[in-house]
Amino acid sequence: MKRLSVHALKPEDSLWLTFDGDLDPQAALETELEPFLHALERYAGGWMPDVVGGKRRRKYARAAIWKGLEEGRHDMFTSLGFYRTQWPALDMSLWLPPRPPKLGITIEVKPLSFFAEAERCHHFVEMVRAWASRYPVSHAKAHSTDDTQFTDSPNFGRDDETQRRDGFDKVYEVFWLNVFGPRLVEAVGRQRMLSTPAWRVEALPNGAVLLVTWPTVADFASKEARLAQARAHAHLRPDLDFDTILRTLHERSARLAPVEPRFHPDLASLLSRVVDRAASHERQRRIAELNAWHPPEPEEWRPADSALPPDVDNPERALEQYDDLAEQLVALLHSKVPSVFEATPESLTEADFYFWREEFPKSRPREAIDEHGVPAIGAYLGEVLVRNLGGRWIPRQKLEEAQVLVGSRVWFPFVRARHYMRSRQSLLDYSLTYLYRVAERHRG
Repeated sequence: MKRLSVHALKPEDSLWLTFDGDLDPQAALETELEPFLHALERYAGGWMPDVVGGKRRRKYARAAIWKGLEEGRHDMFTSLGFYRTQWPALDMSLWLPPRPPKLGITIEVKPLSFFAEAERCHHFVEMVRAWASRYPVSHAKAHSTDDTQFTDSPNFGRDDETQRRDGFDKVYEVFWLNVFGPRLVEAVGRQRMLSTPAWRVEALPNGAVLLVTWPTVADFASKEARLAQARAHAHLRPDLDFDTILRTLHERSARLAPVEPRFHPDLASLLSRVVDRAASHERQRRIAELNAWHPPEPEEWRPADSALPPDVDNPERALEQYDDLAEQLVALLHSKVPSVFEATPESLTEADFYFWREEFPKSRPREAIDEHGVPAIGAYLGEVLVRNLGGRWIPRQKLEEAQVLVGSRVWFPFVRARHYMRSRQSLLDYSLTYLYRVAERHRG
């Protein structure tokens, strides 16, 4: 049964919920979880889980849930995952610490744009309201996952020690949806809490207060939604300055505003993949950085009329050596980069991205890289120049002096490989792809 994982998708914002409530220690677990499941099934609608994940994945059903909970029991807690196999993606976890008995829920639904409709947001709020009315809660929140990364609220931005010591001892942040437990309500003042300027403020039967700043969460970064968020926060924290709160919120919106990619044309394919590996909340900053970045011009070449002459006794044997070294790279990468068999410009880009993704210069032993990696990469780059640009090897006894003649220049692929494998950034600065494209333009 295929699972559509949130984290396997292209970086994109999502709706994130955390909920921590109490369970009745005297009641049977199935009885206690019945209201949780009832509200989920009633209100989830288009993001309803269809897969339950224990030791193995099962189609969503009550029997599958109880079986999954049995399989997910550990010494310190019991856990269970809920997922979807279709759009929108869902990654939902249920945590049940035994002492004291707790109900911990996290939900991530991707993309956030799924919640652009007011009715879907209303149903989500009603589900959380039902949970918070049934399970005594200290705090619950739902908001943009990306925006939450920039906050200083418990679970986001605060260190574990501070969180354990203070918990939700004050209103650190006001999110799109908030449930403030009785302790926090009394700390703020019940009347102040209930008079908060927000789209929805409701006292719950157990002393908690539900607060929703804006009808829809997908447009949390709009000026109107940010103004509502700032007003609510300043009201609940009169010790804070409203203008400062609003300015901070607008700065966060600016960090998340879409940036149009304008990558170097020779490396657009590679850089697009690099961007796709960035965390969603860092994606726009990364695009802006790579828009401004330009690879240094390759320095591993000489004019053809100043090429080093061959100095090997057996040129054919030297060419066989280069071919054998190139095959070593094929053997290393073929399962992860199948195109490496083709020895094309596209395979160079695939290799560039693989080495960058794996942080190869840092994650592999330096000796192995210098002794085996650099020679294999240099030989493979040389072979691609030979096969696709009509290049010709000029063999030398020292690998770093070996050249490939292409048009009016000779290139030193083994020198390029050494520069390439210095660091992760060097994989971009000295990419195999860029050297090939420059050689292509200068072949005459």
